[in-house]
Amino acid sequence: MARATTTPPPVLIRRPEVLRRCGISNTTLHRLIHAGEFPRPIQLGWRCVAWIEAEVDAWIEARIVASRGQGGMA
Repeated sequence: MARATTTPPPVLIRRPEVLRRCGISNTTLHRLIHAGEFPRPIQLGWRCVAWIEAEVDAWIEARIVASRGQGGMA
């Protein structure tokens, strides 16, 4: 009998962790979200939001690739 494989649920991270990982300010975070340049948060409650960790990690990776691809030093 074949076992059903299940995908683990996405990991959610809160604002302080997002800011720490990205090295940006809260103001910059909001500016990027409103410009459509950063993943939108997930609404967890009335005043509670979180981001999907994989989306934040992908954004960071894209920034690294973009900075390395712009003729930067190797």
